[in-house]
Amino acid sequence: MIDFRGVRVLCLGDVMLDRFRYGRVERISPEAPVPVVRVGESRAMLGGAGNVARNVVSLGGEAVLVGLVGDDEAGREVAALIAATPGLEDANVRAARPTIAKTRVIAGHQHVIRLDEEETDPVGEGEAALVRARVAAALPRCQALVISDYAKGLLLADVVAHAIGEARRLGLPVLVDPKRDDLAHYRGATLLTPNLRELRAAARRPVETEEEIAAAARALLAPAGASAILVTRSEKGMLLVEATGAVHAVPAHAREVFDVSGAGDTVIAAAALAVASGQPLPRAMRIANAAAGVVVGKLGTATLDAAELAAAMEAGAGEDAAVAGKTVASPGQAAAVIEAWRRRGLEVGFTNGCFDILHRGHVTMLAAARAACDRLVVALNTDASVARLKGPARPVNPLEDRQAVIAALRSVDLVLSFAEDTPLDLITALRPDVLFKGADYREDEVVGGDVVRARGGRVALIDLVPGRSTTGIIARSRAVAGAPARG
Repeated sequence: MIDFRGVRVLCLGDVMLDRFRYGRVERISPEAPVPVVRVGESRAMLGGAGNVARNVVSLGGEAVLVGLVGDDEAGREVAALIAATPGLEDANVRAARPTIAKTRVIAGHQHVIRLDEEETDPVGEGEAALVRARVAAALPRCQALVISDYAKGLLLADVVAHAIGEARRLGLPVLVDPKRDDLAHYRGATLLTPNLRELRAAARRPVETEEEIAAAARALLAPAGASAILVTRSEKGMLLVEATGAVHAVPAHAREVFDVSGAGDTVIAAAALAVASGQPLPRAMRIANAAAGVVVGKLGTATLDAAELAAAMEAGAGEDAAVAGKTVASPGQAAAVIEAWRRRGLEVGFTNGCFDILHRGHVTMLAAARAACDRLVVALNTDASVARLKGPARPVNPLEDRQAVIAALRSVDLVLSFAEDTPLDLITALRPDVLFKGADYREDEVVGGDVVRARGGRVALIDLVPGRSTTGIIARSRAVAGAPARG
């Protein structure tokens, strides 16, 4: 279960009020060739940067919202919506300009018209100074900064530079949803999340194929001073390009699209929570992609909760069970299953060991590894390999039994074996995204770590349970067996 409780995100940007008028169309107006919508229901919710904050809170995190609202009816409605949302803190600046409001008229599942009320001139220095002060005061209590730019006049160069500078000084990740052609405006961000149209405008080059998208993103990384660019591609999923050169892609999760309103807000909110929780960027992308797949299946500026996200992340688990079935696979079979997972955008983890007598330390480590990836592959030393490593008295349990026990664990998705002393050849062939090992190793000591990192993957060290080992269990068993019987 993904848990974002206690993670606080500062959401800076253009705050809006989204109004929705729902109805049905039964005739065309006699006054003009336009549909007549009979309105039945009206709703209002936070939009723009406010919708990012809503998504953060609905996913279990906490949010501080910093933007501008007017002293008007819409501004009072925004304040009331914030006050009614547990976990959301109102740090907005009251401005002389009117609150941005968007009214959407929807008949059935179709948008009929949208009415925008806004001023987009640059804000004055007085209001900009107040926003900078709110950011400086709130950031020390946060774990990430999101900048949500809708090009409505607030996010001037000095406001953005100040916010990113403060976050960097505190060691916080910065995620930006950009709306400008010049991504250097957000210089120093950890992650930029343009859509295809925005990427094309910024790069001024074709972005039709994955290769072209990756090339465009690479060309923008240095001028933007960013660590990575995550390109959202609507029904084609997402593509992540890191400054290290690594490229990761995931297909879209949505089964049926009803409304894409606010989907970008959901993406950046979920990604921010994931990164703030310590997840690497490829994993954050997969979480954000799953979240987006849920909200586009809803009407309006929608959100999702942690349970919906967890279910989306596990979508396809039944299919995986049919393919892999937690079965014992040969290396060739494992490669085919892993490639199928990879095509679906799943992050594949790998660990190995003798796993001779299964104990709490093993179970805890495997559960922790599975929680940090989408699918976990476990490779066991064959009996001859164990004997070479541990001595002629080992293993206690033969390979067939060890495989059956490991395959029965909920945290394990695929089991295989290797006859060599190390799994280097297996790791090279299977190309996992994450290589897990116990924390009694250093990263540079983990066999295959260089192979995984060269492909853009990572090595993760898992804390061990003190005092739990197969060797210890065997020693205690022998001691008990040798002790005199008690009457």
